[in-house]
Amino acid sequence: METRPESPQPQGAPRWVAMLYRPASNSWRAAAESPHRPPVLYALGEMTQTLRARGDEITVALWGPKDGAWHLFDTALTTQPVSPQPAPAPAAESPGEPAPLAARMTGRRHQVLMAALGKAGLYDLTPEDDTTVQALVERLDEPAVRRVAHWLATAGTG
Repeated sequence: METRPESPQPQGAPRWVAMLYRPASNSWRAAAESPHRPPVLYALGEMTQTLRARGDEITVALWGPKDGAWHLFDTALTTQPVSPQPAPAPAAESPGEPAPLAARMTGRRHQVLMAALGKAGLYDLTPEDDTTVQALVERLDEPAVRRVAHWLATAGTG
């Protein structure tokens, strides 16, 4: 069983920093940093989704300020590579609607919900979570998706 070193404390004044472990180099590096937590969580969500889509193993740690000093807020998050899921069948098209437009709008609704989940701090989603998002995308129209995304984004700012 492979063991990973603990995430090192970032250098400098305390701020929000997402540390990413790279197994190939057996090292940690700062992947995102900001004086504010939400941008770091958003960037972390985007990186996690991208790396998982590539099938990479992901280990991250979130450092931030607490009482004027560095604090490790999340224990190292590890996710195993996910084998690619087959693409879901496209939703039924309305008469007269071109297929590329329907596919693009479905993709857009999916993107909006995934971004909102990231803003809510839910960045390490499982294949089951993605299946649920896809089910919502197929059943909801654009205004309903935007409303759900608004709720999630609002929940993430609290």
